[in-house]
Amino acid sequence: MERAAVFDVDGTLVDTNHLHVATWWEAFRQAGHKVPMHAIHRSVGLGSEDLIARLLGHRRDPDRDAELSAAHKALYGQYFDRLPAFEDAGRLLRRLDHDGWTVVLATSASGPELSALRRAISADDAITGTASAEDVEKGKPAPEPVERALELAGVPAERAVFVGDTVWDMRAGSNAGVRCLGVLCGGIPRADLKEAGAEAVYDDPAHLLSDLKNSPLA
Repeated sequence: MERAAVFDVDGTLVDTNHLHVATWWEAFRQAGHKVPMHAIHRSVGLGSEDLIARLLGHRRDPDRDAELSAAHKALYGQYFDRLPAFEDAGRLLRRLDHDGWTVVLATSASGPELSALRRAISADDAITGTASAEDVEKGKPAPEPVERALELAGVPAERAVFVGDTVWDMRAGSNAGVRCLGVLCGGIPRADLKEAGAEAVYDDPAHLLSDLKNSPLA
């Protein structure tokens, strides 16, 4: 039977979480909101609408959410030509593809942002498909992104493993019924990832690749 390795992208395969923190902070600042960076960091991984709602709540005018999202996109877009993939991210995806795994991405990114992330990873030959923000109604921690990835792979949940860096990833994977692996390179503590559903936690893609034979992706 086929088996699927589903990957989050930001903070998991590409070192972008702190870029998102800085650019969201600036977008909020420009709109007159004071939001601490540590709070933004804990919200990275959510879709824009959910991130804004979580951080601003009743303090915001929902009609201006689109403005905030557009400001963040414009600020973050300045980095599209130099997004840094984590060490061995591409090698990990190619190794899994070689080992018979169907590799699929599940991300809240879309459009030019997603294209920039895929260029950074530089492993399109190993990626079967991508479940992006445009493909689902509800983003993480809802299970839809992971469920859509499984549809693209044609693999049931019990034959899949999801790798991510945030509690939102772990909850989305758990809600979809797949085994979840966490990585620390997004900056979220090990204990938080484990509590949210991570079966095992690795430092980064290079660490997972080096210990692949002992992992659920063996």
